[in-house]
Amino acid sequence: MYAEERQQIILERARAKGRVDVTALADEFTVTTETIRRDLTVLERHGVLRRVHGGAIPVERLGFEPALAAREGVMIAEKERIAKAALAELPDEGTILLDAGSTTARLAEILPADRELTVVTHSVSIALTLTTRPNLTVMLVGGRLRSRTLASVDGWALQALQDTFVEVAFIASNGVSADRGLTTPDSAEAMVKRAAIASARRTVLLADHTKVGNDHFARFANLSDIDTFITDAGIDSAVAAEIGAAGPTVITA
Repeated sequence: MYAEERQQIILERARAKGRVDVTALADEFTVTTETIRRDLTVLERHGVLRRVHGGAIPVERLGFEPALAAREGVMIAEKERIAKAALAELPDEGTILLDAGSTTARLAEILPADRELTVVTHSVSIALTLTTRPNLTVMLVGGRLRSRTLASVDGWALQALQDTFVEVAFIASNGVSADRGLTTPDSAEAMVKRAAIASARRTVLLADHTKVGNDHFARFANLSDIDTFITDAGIDSAVAAEIGAAGPTVITA
């Protein structure tokens, strides 16, 4: 097994159980404890785990929100598949909203060049990605800029979104669960996401399977507020069915 494959399994195990133990992992993978410690160090540098005595804890359990750069470096293949599947949800013309997030950023990169669209976003990084595209009109929502996510939040952003209507909103989320719905660590981000959903005729959630089952501080939507949930094939089929029963059509990419 390659180190990257082992590290991915370790991350998924930590998120599922809330903690991983160095000695237990070494026994499971038949490697030394030093190898596991190096794996945990790599994952900590990616911003997805935090080392604790004897093991590691996923950052979600600590209430810590990884920076955008850290999130862009994980689950890359899955996010690309989700973004490609999301292309089928684009209107032929009109206005869409791209929420701030690493998976929505992937969608921004592959928006088709043969479609005239107006793109509303409160993500500075997404706006910069799209600024050279002649077929797109980019509307950047203003407000206080959060350095961790490079997203505009607070009153200015909310006011702009209250006066906006889009055909489809593509939304990102830190957590998705049948019990709590859609959640994120920051209450200011949650308010903007809530306003973005309210501005849309249809809402499409883009989130890889590692977000499923995680609950964060601030809830911004119920599953019944979402029309379509696009995730990757790593999602548990029973969980996918439970989420689908709560409202959205679940698509695995």
